[in-house]
Amino acid sequence: MELWGIIFLVAGLLLFLVLVALLLIFNGLVRLKNNIKKSWANIDVLLKQRSDEVPNLIATVKGYMDHERATLEALTKARTEILQATTLSKKAVADSVITEALKTIFAVAENYPNLKANENFLKLQTRITALENELADRREFYNDSVTLYNTHIHSIPDLVVARLLNYTDEQWFKASEEDKAVVRVKT
Repeated sequence: MELWGIIFLVAGLLLFLVLVALLLIFNGLVRLKNNIKKSWANIDVLLKQRSDEVPNLIATVKGYMDHERATLEALTKARTEILQATTLSKKAVADSVITEALKTIFAVAENYPNLKANENFLKLQTRITALENELADRREFYNDSVTLYNTHIHSIPDLVVARLLNYTDEQWFKASEEDKAVVRVKT
């Protein structure tokens, strides 16, 4: 009788340890998933701030750059798209359009000495440049969070729990080909 008691005690202890391990893994995966959501929300906040600054930049630049209307219209359209986007991929596409249009505006501003010297333009350019730098940092943090999560769901023992819960890879924030291209200034 004593042997059966020891066997049940050991089996119960092992079951308890397995359950604790599964719980710890589950909680770790939840933390990683929430970290991804938080890091994307941080990007979203900066995208919103940048979108709020874009109308001021357009208003400041409009008078100087009448023949650059296509760039200004693309910027306005992308701003609307980013504010209406509901998915990460749609926001990423609109974000790359805004980034490209901003690069073009800042590059073309070199051809307009009065615009380049305009205090409002300089302030907006500084503010948007700072936002772009913060966005780059937040995108990097997001990708780090995704990498950590994706590594965990493919590593033992987390793999077992991740498969049971149908956890799948998260997508990295990637620069579009346009973002990687050198900005060409039209003169």
